[in-house]
Amino acid sequence: MKRNVLLLAIFALLTYGFWVSPDFKTIAAGVALFLLGMFALEQGFKAFSGGVLETFLKTTTDTTWKSLGFGIVSTTLMQSSSLVSVLTISFLSAGLIALSQGIGIIFGANLGTTTGAWLVAGLGLKVDIAAYAMPMLVFGVIMVFQKSNARLQGAGWVLVGMGFLFLGIAYMKGGFEAASGQIDLAQFAVPGFKGLLIYTAVGIIATVIMQSSHATLILAITALAADQVTYQNALALAIGSNVGTTITAILGSINASVAGRRLAVAHLIFNLITGTIAIVLIGQFTTAVDWISAALGIAGDDYTLKFAVFHTLFNLVGVLLMLPFIGVLVAFLEKLLREKVEPEETTRVLFLNGSALQFPDTALEVIQKETVHLAFNAFEILAHALNLKRSEITSSGDINAILARSTDRLGTNIRELYRRKVKPLYSAIVDFSAQAEPQMDATQLQRLNQLKRANWEIVNAIKAMGEMQDNIDHYMNAQNEYIRGEYNGIRLNIAMLLRILFRFDDSLSPGMKRERLRQLQQSLEEQDVVSNATLDKLIRERRISSDMATSLMNDNAYAYETQKYLMDAALAILPDIAAIDTNTGLSEEDLNKQILLRRDEILDQLRKDEARIDAITGRESSHPG
Repeated sequence: MKRNVLLLAIFALLTYGFWVSPDFKTIAAGVALFLLGMFALEQGFKAFSGGVLETFLKTTTDTTWKSLGFGIVSTTLMQSSSLVSVLTISFLSAGLIALSQGIGIIFGANLGTTTGAWLVAGLGLKVDIAAYAMPMLVFGVIMVFQKSNARLQGAGWVLVGMGFLFLGIAYMKGGFEAASGQIDLAQFAVPGFKGLLIYTAVGIIATVIMQSSHATLILAITALAADQVTYQNALALAIGSNVGTTITAILGSINASVAGRRLAVAHLIFNLITGTIAIVLIGQFTTAVDWISAALGIAGDDYTLKFAVFHTLFNLVGVLLMLPFIGVLVAFLEKLLREKVEPEETTRVLFLNGSALQFPDTALEVIQKETVHLAFNAFEILAHALNLKRSEITSSGDINAILARSTDRLGTNIRELYRRKVKPLYSAIVDFSAQAEPQMDATQLQRLNQLKRANWEIVNAIKAMGEMQDNIDHYMNAQNEYIRGEYNGIRLNIAMLLRILFRFDDSLSPGMKRERLRQLQQSLEEQDVVSNATLDKLIRERRISSDMATSLMNDNAYAYETQKYLMDAALAILPDIAAIDTNTGLSEEDLNKQILLRRDEILDQLRKDEARIDAITGRESSHPG
């Protein structure tokens, strides 16, 4: 409601301005074109974020200085500190970078945003940049309509964005110059410290309304060039734009994780401290600007370039003062904003967050991390269903010896554990994937389908394990040594697979793990008690009863399914393995049909095998349950 009232007030104010002054229309149109250009630039660079920015970020943010450099370079290229802030919050929430790295990027983004002032003051006001805008718009629009090529389309949006930026600057410049002959806005100048505070507040409000510190800066520079605002008041607008831009980061962090919100608060703290220092030491800063300008050969009355010097200087001072305290700031933020501790009986989503949806590759990253989280929760259920502890499976101890002494039933309720620890995550991943899917290209969709399939297979592995849990509990300590041996063999095979999948072993590379999985896949057929005639032999020699035989046959099939599902899920989750083993070219629907077909074939074979057992034992036929 409040937002609607504010919007109506802005519309009313703009309508009044249009009615009073045609020059105001020109200035407002310039601002609108500039903001449209910023939006187009963001759209364009989001197209390139799939792989380029992420790879660059991962390799260039391992130190504070590299993080600072990333922030400077990315903001200079994209001319949007807001986009860099939202991108950084997204990466931080996804766990791709640490908080200290994120703070370094934000510091760098504040420095990078000063290049916009230099661009306009040094070029935009000296040449007719509207002439450059026209070709950019023409070529850019043509490229935007090349929907078959996402990169080309992204480059088109960048060109369109730059064209609108230049056109917007030209309109603002022309509007203020035309207004100078009719209206003297400089009459509203407020001198001294009072004026500094008032115009700082105006800069904050303008930036919050336009959601762009760049727009506020360009307005200030073009107004300054047309003598519609005094030099001192323009400097105050620059300070206000810095503080106001933190609102974008705060809004971007609303749907982010706690880590993302910590970064937004860090951004706010940095800009508040920097702005306060600039206000308190404004006299010293203006003196330093005069000295630096003279050293650079900037004329004493070239206030637009001196404005750019000031904007760079106070941001640089803020960065240099705050850099040594990043560690202290991180500790403070971690204490201020703590991770919410959930009750033991619930399982919360760890990685999925709304900010990651803006960048498809980041969305895939968090989906993969959440899938691994789900897999580890499934590991607990599967291990306990075998009446084993996770620590026993992941230890380096002899698995046979562990099984021999693990004869107590743990009383695991698979359905209840699934309901609490797996189903909420699975539902969240499915919902999040549906939201991320529309923004993805063909390659990203293929990876998304692999991860969705992995989740489906993990869930089905749990369900298959649930089908045989009662018999495992019953027969693992049976008096009959033959049935006991067969069921402990089932436990052994599944436990060995779980050890390969979930044990942290630095000596086992992904390639070696892949080879181990291949070996297990090959040995699955050898473990089949039906195909290797073990079941027939046990029945004919009267080693086990017909009821035992039916249970063993059914559970052998469920064990096969459990292991197969887990191995397929592992192949889909691990990127280097997935690229080799799951790149089938089939759609998700076709893959699911294959999985369901395999299950139908198994059940059909079960019926045939049970009929054979009935024939051997002379028992009336029944279907496996």
